[in-house]
Amino acid sequence: MSPRGVAIEGLRERLFDAADRVLARDGAAALTSRAVTEEAGCAKGVLHTRFAGLDEFVAELVLFRFGSAAARAEQLPARAGSGEVADNLADVASAVLSLDPGLVGLAVTRPVAARRVREAWADGAPGFDAIERAVGGYLRAEQALGRVGAGVDVESAALALVGTLHHLLMTGPAGADPSVRGRVERLVRALTGTA
Repeated sequence: MSPRGVAIEGLRERLFDAADRVLARDGAAALTSRAVTEEAGCAKGVLHTRFAGLDEFVAELVLFRFGSAAARAEQLPARAGSGEVADNLADVASAVLSLDPGLVGLAVTRPVAARRVREAWADGAPGFDAIERAVGGYLRAEQALGRVGAGVDVESAALALVGTLHHLLMTGPAGADPSVRGRVERLVRALTGTA
């Protein structure tokens, strides 16, 4: 347990990682301020000194995880011409789908958290739109290299892929589903006409 009154280095990420462990082990219903701080080995009130409450914490965790997935997607255009198109997109899909559906569900069903996430996205925080733009940019780069058919509407393909990821995230079970990668790869091949 960290002593009171002493700054904890990396507190935000420590609390986020603790929340991920609570979600994975006990599910979304068990995500409380106390559960997170106990898992993180911190004093009970430390979450409330860093965040305005559990709703803000949940919103910030969702925004942080989406930001990480979007950062991975933004690296896609630089990968044009290397690897397989379906594999490159499946890697980004895996980053998006690594978000815990229970956490996303909490962010949607808790009005304060949902409003905070929507406001942040409206103000430019990376979310599904950023991922869609990155996928579109990647597909355009691959199209220019002849690895995606000239007749493919890359913006529609990017929207379809990201919409599918949204659907899978909102309806899928918690934890990694090994069948999802294959489904995403088949979708990418169908959308882009790649072998």
